[in-house]
Amino acid sequence: MSSINDSRCVLVTGATSGIGRALAIAISELPSHPKVIGTGRRPDRLKELETAGLEVISLDLDVDAKSLTRNVRGIIQKYPDLDTIILNAGFQREFDFLNNDVDIDSTSHDSPTLNDKVHRNLFAVLYREAQLNYLSVMAFIVATLPHFKELAAAGRPCMVVNVTSGLCVVPATHLSNYTASKAALHSMTMSLQSQFQGTNIHFIEVVPPLVESELHDFEGTTERLSNFWMPLDQYIPLTLKGLQKGEPHVSCGAAAFAFEKFEKKKYELAIKKALPTAPTPDFKPVTRGQWFLSETSLKGGWGWKK
Repeated sequence: MSSINDSRCVLVTGATSGIGRALAIAISELPSHPKVIGTGRRPDRLKELETAGLEVISLDLDVDAKSLTRNVRGIIQKYPDLDTIILNAGFQREFDFLNNDVDIDSTSHDSPTLNDKVHRNLFAVLYREAQLNYLSVMAFIVATLPHFKELAAAGRPCMVVNVTSGLCVVPATHLSNYTASKAALHSMTMSLQSQFQGTNIHFIEVVPPLVESELHDFEGTTERLSNFWMPLDQYIPLTLKGLQKGEPHVSCGAAAFAFEKFEKKKYELAIKKALPTAPTPDFKPVTRGQWFLSETSLKGGWGWKK
């Protein structure tokens, strides 16, 4: 088990607002005094972080995998002590597929109208959301792993912290693509936790509930959501405590309830690699019908039911 207290150099993406900014500052204030690198695209916000004592890097994640890999390698070269990455940057838009058509051919991925409400349902926006919330995260991880493997082989614990959402468990249907992208990252994180168990590279998933954020400004829902979201000054101490404990899933509020109810058993099965890719020797079909997951599945068995 690894702890953020053991981290020497921490990089946080999406550190110019919301959870990323507050978490980066909180980590920089730990008694262990790790070096914290905040990344983002807004120069004025990066300047604020720099004034607060953080290292800052202007980093755009909305680029192709080759460019992002080159940028990540440059960061590692500049900060060879980097042993923890918190991949928090995200993008959220509403999609109404029933009442709006998504025209794949109407715009390119680099359209200047991506933030125009008139064009927000175009495929380019859907593609960009999936790119930022999932594909760029995976590209960042893949580019960082060789460095982390070297550190781990030398006895240094390393951490990859993926920030998903409570919506990856129970979707908000008006945020269908955001939910799907976070669910993909959630599933991948469980797989990576299983693959790297017993090593010095630790994968942690942060699963926030609805938290105070600028993420909702574009859709104009900030004022309404602020009536029942969790304030950052309440959320960050709980999340930091989980990172200090090295918990595999760090959550609170409604997200923690949903994870406990729907995802805990799935995680246990993933860690045990208990789901067979083919029928096991003790496989006994009961009757013709559909697959179901029975109590024996916890021991690697499957059954059938009508």
